[in-house]
Amino acid sequence: MKPTHIEHIGIAVKSLDESIPFYEKLLETKCYALEEVKEQRVKTAFFMIGQTKIELLESTDPESPIGKFLEKKGEGVHHLAFAVENADIALNEARETGIELIDKQARKGAEGLNIGFLHPKSTKGVLIELCSK
Repeated sequence: MKPTHIEHIGIAVKSLDESIPFYEKLLETKCYALEEVKEQRVKTAFFMIGQTKIELLESTDPESPIGKFLEKKGEGVHHLAFAVENADIALNEARETGIELIDKQARKGAEGLNIGFLHPKSTKGVLIELCSK
């Protein structure tokens, strides 16, 4: 499961309309992509900082994972995503080492990536996403 780099940092926000101008000013760069991932009931906005992306996540359904996160914890860092060669293989390798998985198989995520999540109970409280092209 050797990651090649940090793919992105996911930040849950209540409103992309309010958050995008804030992050554009803070990061001194423009949002380069907006996307809705209907299967995950989320809208995303991306910023590039060096080799790493910042992904803002707005829930489209209060019962979605992001909606529940916002209700429970409020806005803030949601997950850390690592790029891997193959998300399915990385998920299997993580499972074999005893890490609890949220996703047993990779699924489609934003920007056409294959993604899978590791459960924070097994990762010292950090929600970790594995991503591959």
